[in-house]
Amino acid sequence: LILAALMWLYSVIRRDYSWIDRLWQVCPPVYCLMVAAAADFELTRVNLMTGLVILWGTRLLYNHYRKGGFRKGGEDYRWAHVQRQFGPVGFQLLNATFIAPGQMLIIWLFTSPIHQAWLAGNAPFTGLDIAATVLFLGFFAGEAIADNQMWAFQQDKKRRIAAREEVPQPFMNAGLFRYCRHPNYLCEMGMWCVFYLFSVAASGEWVHWTGLGFVLLTPVFAGSIRLTESISAERYPSYTAYQGATPCLIPGLKRRRNARQ
Repeated sequence: LILAALMWLYSVIRRDYSWIDRLWQVCPPVYCLMVAAAADFELTRVNLMTGLVILWGTRLLYNHYRKGGFRKGGEDYRWAHVQRQFGPVGFQLLNATFIAPGQMLIIWLFTSPIHQAWLAGNAPFTGLDIAATVLFLGFFAGEAIADNQMWAFQQDKKRRIAAREEVPQPFMNAGLFRYCRHPNYLCEMGMWCVFYLFSVAASGEWVHWTGLGFVLLTPVFAGSIRLTESISAERYPSYTAYQGATPCLIPGLKRRRNARQ
């Protein structure tokens, strides 16, 4: 609540709406460390969950840093498009409801399975914990690969533009991006989905309130995808063909659909 209020106040004063993006990778590790410390770092499941989230946050923090997200003027370019879409009044209403408090709540919620694990105390470690760990690391590796491929592509594109060379391909469609248009988003959502499995293993309950995090995270990413793709389609006429040929998130989905049709 304090962070949500500070983010809203800072964004209003400085007109910088990307501080929530910077906190996105910082808050989950801090929240998990708080829970682990409350248990004196004696709960295996809680310690494992904390370690995984610290790994996730460190990589994401580095990726955000190298893209210039912490530099002055490093605001995400998409916020300017959102401001034009909503207008001055509408955007400030969005900022006061979703951008600052709404996203801080979602960040807290998708980290909340660790609370359920803490409540369970020394509940036995199970095969579901092992499966969740393996899946989390698999999604982590996928997101890291996708982000590195995008980084290399963008750096090469900047170099070509600076050297006044031809840019044969204006947007990324190679590597993991051949199989779906947003492999990094797919892996990010996958990680928080399987993170919830730790709370299932701890409690023995498949459905409870800590699952709200990854459920609410899905429409957030869906909105981000729509916004990003609308900008790309506006900039690059050939992007529409890429959309038609490549599934958004699930590799092979369009091919199976086309086969049935």
